[in-house]
Amino acid sequence: MDLQTGIQYLIDFANNAVYPAQGILALYGVFQVILVLRRIKAKQFRTGKAADQFMEEVHGELRQSKPENVAAICDTPAYWAKAVPQLILVALANQDRDLSSIRRMLTESFDREVLSDLQYRLSWINTVIKSEPMLGLLGTVLGMIAAFGKIAASTKSGVDPKVLADDISFALITTAVGLVVSIPLILAMSFIQVRLGRLIDHVQQYVAVFLEEFEASRTPQGGN
Repeated sequence: MDLQTGIQYLIDFANNAVYPAQGILALYGVFQVILVLRRIKAKQFRTGKAADQFMEEVHGELRQSKPENVAAICDTPAYWAKAVPQLILVALANQDRDLSSIRRMLTESFDREVLSDLQYRLSWINTVIKSEPMLGLLGTVLGMIAAFGKIAASTKSGVDPKVLADDISFALITTAVGLVVSIPLILAMSFIQVRLGRLIDHVQQYVAVFLEEFEASRTPQGGN
């Protein structure tokens, strides 16, 4: 095997490897999209009515000065995955602190336990979005190199134009695949950002309501 034949073999091998690489990346991107959406859904209450019922139950116990009952409500399997009940548990575990410290702790806990994981997975989706077109372009370039290599290595009889056109057309498929994968993922990212924004608003709203009621329930104790 001469040098030119070896280089041609490597180019063909790399070109053929682009397709499975694009497929694996596409599956990984879809997997991360589904996982992020499921985690966002798990962190929220199923409906606004369910959230309001939970908050009413919590407020009822606070008005009776029974924070231990609130902790028991939040620490049930139905609420283990929900962001608001778990943040309420953090607040109750640090109820001896002032309100500003509790609010800061809740913000840090939400960022660390919820947002950081989601942002980590979103970064991988962004990586897939950027990598797919680049892999497609790489496959097209390698395919074009292989096609022109055939022209350079052709004899006096030349290269069949139909065969050459098929090779070039096949090389362009990787670029098309990269765009076909990236565009839906970009749309999915926009949808995820909307859902994530709603989750943040949801958590901020109910945590703020809880802290107001929580502070009010501590006022009589502070005055004694």
